[in-house]
Amino acid sequence: MAMTDHKQSARILVAGCGKLGGDIATLLSTDAEVYGLRRNPDQVPVGVTGIAADLTQPETLTGRLPKSLDVVIYCLTPSSYDEQGYHDAYVTGLQNLLDALGNEPLTRLIFISSTSVYAQNDDGWVDETSPTEPDRFTGQYILKGEQTALNSIHPATVVRFSGIYGPGRQRFLEEVLEGRMNPQAPAPFSNRIHEKDAARAVAWLSEQALAGKEIDNLYIGTDCEPVRLDEVVAWVRQQVPCKQPVESARKGGRAGSKRCDNRRLLEGGFQFRYPDYRAGYREMINSLN
Repeated sequence: MAMTDHKQSARILVAGCGKLGGDIATLLSTDAEVYGLRRNPDQVPVGVTGIAADLTQPETLTGRLPKSLDVVIYCLTPSSYDEQGYHDAYVTGLQNLLDALGNEPLTRLIFISSTSVYAQNDDGWVDETSPTEPDRFTGQYILKGEQTALNSIHPATVVRFSGIYGPGRQRFLEEVLEGRMNPQAPAPFSNRIHEKDAARAVAWLSEQALAGKEIDNLYIGTDCEPVRLDEVVAWVRQQVPCKQPVESARKGGRAGSKRCDNRRLLEGGFQFRYPDYRAGYREMINSLN
């Protein structure tokens, strides 16, 4: 990433500095002053200044936030996977942070979202202009969080990530290896992005904003090849010995069947290191040996 004079002095807050947030913070900390907010600040990456706070408890933010922030990246995950957990993470937490930031405008607020805001289930393509009518509370609260960010006083960008995978997220690969995944053809379409590319995309958007370049208020973050789930499983089985499917093996996906379009991100100039599932899973499989 090109370094600019502005970026050398940039002050960036990653609110929710967990796995993805920590990866983003690490990338940006090379050339910027980066703060990582989480309940346990001792767990932020080396080179990132930890801030102890609970975004669902606004009093913990009092006097804790750095002054003159340029970019805030909101990257929270629910502490519980029920309605309260999602509301706290995506709506309450963000509003509490915005209130604590006050009226000093940011260069950019970046909100990490999910393609679960799309309920489409017809194998069709979805892009940033497609309707968002989530039928589950998970997508509904994430969408409310998006709207909170976009309606704030700050220039905001939402990044909707599809399924993030990689060395730190191996559940799918492990299920295939253990015979717990056995989708039947034609299985639903699936969409994914490697965790390194997800972090790189957010860091790249931050760079663009700090350099004064125009960026959109919404991007789909997904790799270049939507693929049916049974095809991915079949490919993995060709690469590495896997156990025979068990009787209780999962037959399908969990996110409907749609194909996510990443052209807006590509046309903006972002380049993927892992443009398809083969590139990402091949590296992960090779690391097993």
